[in-house]
Amino acid sequence: MENIIQILKSGGTILYPTDTIWGIGCDATNIEAVNKIFEIKKREKNKSMIILVESEKRLQDLVDVPEMAWEIIDLSEKPVTIVYENPRGLPKELLAEDGSIGIRLVKNDFCKRLITKLNKPLVSTSANFSGEKSPLKFSDISPEIIDLVDYAVEEDREKVSQYSGSSVIKIWSDNRIKVLRE
Repeated sequence: MENIIQILKSGGTILYPTDTIWGIGCDATNIEAVNKIFEIKKREKNKSMIILVESEKRLQDLVDVPEMAWEIIDLSEKPVTIVYENPRGLPKELLAEDGSIGIRLVKNDFCKRLITKLNKPLVSTSANFSGEKSPLKFSDISPEIIDLVDYAVEEDREKVSQYSGSSVIKIWSDNRIKVLRE
């Protein structure tokens, strides 16, 4: 784990198992690392990426969390990413065109430990080239993607994800909601 943290702290990128699919990640506060992920994925800069947090406190440090969001997080059986308005302390490169950001409060132990030790939110975007199928297991990841990141985590390489992605729900400060992906 210490090796992974050093790579992330030095602006590196990793392949890692999330609570859904395998992801490409980096320190969400490091602009150079964020830009590196856009290059790896050959992703357009106007397509925002989500971030993962391990605690309610870190979530509240980044955004004002509407009451409706807490209810959705508590009730959701599937991992859920919520799109929030007006995030704090994140590079503009991570934000959507309207200034919002998708954040998922993770429940799986590996991601929680990783984010806690890094002590920063973690970028999470599918470990594939933009427009390709998302990898449910490590062996689904293109060898080219594996070569482009700085480190591929050993954890859970044989495990197949039960989710092809998280639900994505946008919540406005007035508690209006819109399901962007079920």
